[in-house]
Amino acid sequence: MATLRDVRRRILSVKNTQKLTRAMKMVASSKLRKAERLLLQARPYSDKIMDVVASLAFRTDAKDHPLLNAGDSGKVELVVITGDKGLCGAFNSNVLRFAVSSVRDIAGKQVDLFVVGKKARDFFRTKPAYSVCDEYLNFWRTFGPRDAAQVAQNLAAAFVESSYEATYLVYNEFKTALSQRVVMEQLLPVVPMDTSEVRPEDEVEAEGDSERGDVVQTDYLYEPSLVALVDELLRRHVEFQVYRAFLESHASEQGARMTAMDAATDNAQEMIDTLTLQYHRARQASITRELIEIVSGAEALAGL
Repeated sequence: MATLRDVRRRILSVKNTQKLTRAMKMVASSKLRKAERLLLQARPYSDKIMDVVASLAFRTDAKDHPLLNAGDSGKVELVVITGDKGLCGAFNSNVLRFAVSSVRDIAGKQVDLFVVGKKARDFFRTKPAYSVCDEYLNFWRTFGPRDAAQVAQNLAAAFVESSYEATYLVYNEFKTALSQRVVMEQLLPVVPMDTSEVRPEDEVEAEGDSERGDVVQTDYLYEPSLVALVDELLRRHVEFQVYRAFLESHASEQGARMTAMDAATDNAQEMIDTLTLQYHRARQASITRELIEIVSGAEALAGL
């Protein structure tokens, strides 16, 4: 049975742990606010540059640029984005389980993994059945657009050199501090799409032209040329989509860590309350026992 000193030591230990979890929650909350602000600023640009690139790709021959043309090697490039640290609930394990499931679903093709974060590196290192081609570590603390651009350039170069059929990103998409969703989205090749929008005043004109049987088509003047413009925007598109995926993952990690540390702080408080009650009961039992011994001794002396 634990002595009063043992219970006091355990209470002190749990209180120290609670101080750490509370401090980690505050740090994660501060980082989350910054990451969420950057993410909300990046999402509109990400959506718009995706529409512009898809529209330009629709207007040109898809074979003119290697990033628009899927390879025929029978291989797929899968980028798995995790964190470098734990203590963030199921953040890392959800991504890794999803990645393993995705590899199994891509039947008949070789899947080459590009891992981001120590947790993904350590997980796949113990599983030789998976082919890890490259790893990116130790940049989450100070990562920025330059780091994402370097990773994106390596992925694009590998896509062209190895003639991959597709490149996919697997990461946690940020919803709220309490909710993250693991997604897999295609990065390369860019799918051409006609995303041109018709303005309301143009709709009236288009309806009148359609009554006359005319076909309304819109085109643009490109400077210096359509090929040069597509090449530049494609590379910027790939770099920014990787950067946005990093922002999504970073914000999700901080939200998951803040939630996990908040739960750990509450659990520590419950344990402190339980141990304190146990300490008081043991102390009361000890005092009662001592009183009984004193009374028994007094009665024994009185009977002599």
